[in-house]
Amino acid sequence: MARGWESKSVEEQQAEATSAAPKIRPPLSAEQLAKERKQQGLMLARRNVLQQLEVARSPQHRDMLQRALADLDAQLSQLG
Repeated sequence: MARGWESKSVEEQQAEATSAAPKIRPPLSAEQLAKERKQQGLMLARRNVLQQLEVARSPQHRDMLQRALADLDAQLSQLG
């Protein structure tokens, strides 16, 4: 009896694992790939600027980073 329950549990776990597998996306066009790469690059740059902003002490440096952050946000909003 214990084996039967154990077996059923394994089957349920396998079914859940296959249903939770990531969905396969249709291939993206060259334009969509370029847009996705640009967005990822902008997000990475934004994260970098935020990290620098956390440790920046000079008011001029902080101002420059704030402007860079605003520019990155504007570019990201244009990508939509």
